[in-house]
Amino acid sequence: MRIKGRRNYNPLWQPTAQQVMIDRISAGPITVLLIGTCTNFAIFLMSNPHLKKNIKHIYIMGGGVRTKNPTGNLFTDYTSNPYAESNMFGDPFAAYQVFHSGIPITLIPLDATNSIPISKNFFNTFEQSQNTYEAQYCFQSLKAARDASQLGDKFYTRFFMWDSFASGVATSIMSKSNKPNGENEFAEMEYMNITVVTSNEPYGVNDGSNLFFDGHDIPRFNLTKGGVHSGHVQTGLRDPFCIVKNGKGKCQVINCPQHTGRFNFTTEFPYYKKVLYKPDFGSNKLGKPVVFDMDMSAGDFLTLFYLLKVPLEVINLKAIIVSPTGWANAATIDIIYDLLHMMGRDDIPVGLGDIFATNQSDAIFSSVGDCKYIKAIPHGSGGLIDSDTLYGLARDLPRSPRRYTQENSLKDGTPQKQPLALEVWKSVVKTLDPGSRINILTNGPLTNLAKIILSEKNTTSIYQDVYIVGGHISRGDWDKGNVFTIHSNEFAEFNMFLDPSAAKTVFDSNLNITLIPLGIQRRVGSLPRILEKLQETKRTPEAKFASRLLSMLYGLQQSHVLYRHVDKFSQEILGALVLAGDLKPTMQVKPVKVLAEGVESTDGQTMIDEKDGKLVKILEDVNYTAYYDLFANRLNDLKQSAVIGSFDEQRRLWSRQPK
Repeated sequence: MRIKGRRNYNPLWQPTAQQVMIDRISAGPITVLLIGTCTNFAIFLMSNPHLKKNIKHIYIMGGGVRTKNPTGNLFTDYTSNPYAESNMFGDPFAAYQVFHSGIPITLIPLDATNSIPISKNFFNTFEQSQNTYEAQYCFQSLKAARDASQLGDKFYTRFFMWDSFASGVATSIMSKSNKPNGENEFAEMEYMNITVVTSNEPYGVNDGSNLFFDGHDIPRFNLTKGGVHSGHVQTGLRDPFCIVKNGKGKCQVINCPQHTGRFNFTTEFPYYKKVLYKPDFGSNKLGKPVVFDMDMSAGDFLTLFYLLKVPLEVINLKAIIVSPTGWANAATIDIIYDLLHMMGRDDIPVGLGDIFATNQSDAIFSSVGDCKYIKAIPHGSGGLIDSDTLYGLARDLPRSPRRYTQENSLKDGTPQKQPLALEVWKSVVKTLDPGSRINILTNGPLTNLAKIILSEKNTTSIYQDVYIVGGHISRGDWDKGNVFTIHSNEFAEFNMFLDPSAAKTVFDSNLNITLIPLGIQRRVGSLPRILEKLQETKRTPEAKFASRLLSMLYGLQQSHVLYRHVDKFSQEILGALVLAGDLKPTMQVKPVKVLAEGVESTDGQTMIDEKDGKLVKILEDVNYTAYYDLFANRLNDLKQSAVIGSFDEQRRLWSRQPK
């Protein structure tokens, strides 16, 4: 477990990279160290040319310069671009701006860092010499990388001290400021004229790959037509332009006690004790088995609270499967573990689904792929940064001993890994009582469910009902969808758009589907009303946390246009209430079809199709007043309430000796 400082992310109050750089560089002469892509710093230079005079020197880790042989490290596909280094490849135009800024630069390139692999001797020596907390952390990180690499002893010849070597060179040079030629303790230096290739010849040919030129009468940033930036830009790992038959790809593009850390987790909390909370069901008759498929949006966590509060005699939440193709990154799975820990349900397994939507991962290297649909989720405010931190509130949840664990990692000599969604599903199926059937509630893209269907054909007997929160049945041109970031697609709903192929697979199946579409969700999406009901009592920790989260959403929605869409998250709770039988809904059976033709302007649209549609139950109406009352009353019920309310409560427990 990690230690936590008092500072944390706060929506709209978090300083931007540009703000921080302007403040620091305006204050006087400064040195800059870049060990990732150059995007942030290039934007700064282009936006604040008057501050360049305050930058004394730039140290950059990246690029490969000293040999004509391929020196890149894009290990996911050397066949198209064997020359590029990932920091330069991530934003070559930004790197070009930095290199041509006129500011003195020291480059620590890939061909230099690759000269010092992590040797086995170094690894073993480091393992025996961890005298500071930061050294312990660094070694554990290095060990995790080795265990996850699946390379065995080859790890010691293929893993290098990239960023740490660059940092060492930079600090050594800065500490010897009286040496004019960059003399340092780690490397020999030489002067070279260097540029960054941002596009491929022939220049000036508009082939649809170069967004600086294609479709613009005047090129972006006033670039020169026919200049070095105007050629073909690599469009993907398998870009046909870059692959030469029978040839190489042609595209280019801590152990010192001084300043040591003050504490680690066990010294900060001397009485920390690992505890897992699991309920004792005894002889109680449990309710219908349910698997919750979520994409970790704010609304999904509110839904999870509700499901955990429904009496066990009504709903037996068997597992959670997670789709990281929606509103949060895969690492957000730790928040699920924390919430389950808070509610005393460390017994519920959590499975992680595929990182990419159906047919979007690379055919050869599945851990990379296309972002055709996930690009619709905002990356900054109102999007991933808020979901990944639960709007800055995730830090307040109790910390679970269960965490995401990368594949092939070891703990006390025992292999560990994060369970996958399909593995968790199969485990649930094996543990079903005879005659039992699984109910599924999906609150995100249907990636996981589609994969389950395709992996287990002719097994529809194990499914009871599938409740799908998503889709939009438009009633006319005025009745739009909610994919507000893709202007060409006016009628799709996010959960269908984020993986339309998966949605089509599900709707083409023989499952008993109940659809909770966007139209009915919008009728119960009043943040003020749900807040009013929650705040009448707020007796339980879960009700208090939900109230804080909803208050945060409402406040942000009222104060900034980037958050105008966040009421959608309060609407997502509706599926759980329908599943639990707490509402008396009005349903209609209609033939529904989902479009998935690879066309951005129509993918994910859901429509009534008498000829080709699948008959599904569609939620048409509910008692809206009852909806708000039921949610608030359920979370305020003292039964099945939190066993530990917050991280502050844990902090107090771990800071004093048990009686």
